[in-house]
Amino acid sequence: MNGVIALYKERGMTSHDCISQLRKILHTKKAGHTGTLDPNVDGVLPICIGQATKISELLMQSGKVYRGAITLGLAYDSEDLDGNLIEKVPIETPLDSKTIDQTLAQLTGDILQTPPMYSAVKVNGHKLYEYARKGITVHREPRPIHIDYFKQLKPATYDSDAQTQTIYFEVGCSKGTYVRTLAVDFGRLLDKPSVMSDLTRIKSGGFDISQCSTLEEVQTAMDHDQLASVLHPLTEALANYPVYQLDESRWQIVSHGGFLDQSICPQNAAVVRLDYQNNVKALYQFDDKVGQYRPFRMFIA
Repeated sequence: MNGVIALYKERGMTSHDCISQLRKILHTKKAGHTGTLDPNVDGVLPICIGQATKISELLMQSGKVYRGAITLGLAYDSEDLDGNLIEKVPIETPLDSKTIDQTLAQLTGDILQTPPMYSAVKVNGHKLYEYARKGITVHREPRPIHIDYFKQLKPATYDSDAQTQTIYFEVGCSKGTYVRTLAVDFGRLLDKPSVMSDLTRIKSGGFDISQCSTLEEVQTAMDHDQLASVLHPLTEALANYPVYQLDESRWQIVSHGGFLDQSICPQNAAVVRLDYQNNVKALYQFDDKVGQYRPFRMFIA
């Protein structure tokens, strides 16, 4: 049982809850996620099973795409609606679409982002949310992130009774990006309080939401001996790497952890996927010091 389940995580569940339930359904301990999702966020949560747990870190490095909403006029200590309201300023004149687009554009490219207090980042051996729950604010060093794009999905709406405005967005971003903080920074650029009021992850680890299965669907597939219908094989999970088909002699070298010369990849890619008899057996990485490809990840049971 090796592969990746592109799980649709429902709201109200933690990522750990999902792992725990999948382990019970699949009767395996070898399961790991590729980056957590907050309980109030739904969407794509790739879960690596069996030998695929060796590529969890690689899938985590891939970009992520989210769709959500930013509400102007309100600020929460958690930067989302799960926390406490800390500021409320009426939006008397709603922003026009051009101003919204220009402000979103300011938050693209390579930028520095300060992790929110309600996060699992550790400072002095303690997670930030542990400080936050005690009402303590500590210094956080800004971290580099990359935002591929940050755009409107549809026209913003204005609530004249609440005097708030809601912007609907899609963002493509790097690992380590806090979309909650992007929402707050958006408001800060306009000198207005803001909060992330909705969020769904629609792509992660190379899988999009159309490829996802719910826990119930995984259970049904397992009950009917149809796990292959929800378990994406390593060939699919590692489809972005150049592939070299091993012959018998080179398979013997790989099976013993040996090095291979550059002829396996004329494109000189940094990492090459090695297949033998239509099964992924290894990822090999080029070593500049020896001028050869060497084992990087092995999938030999």
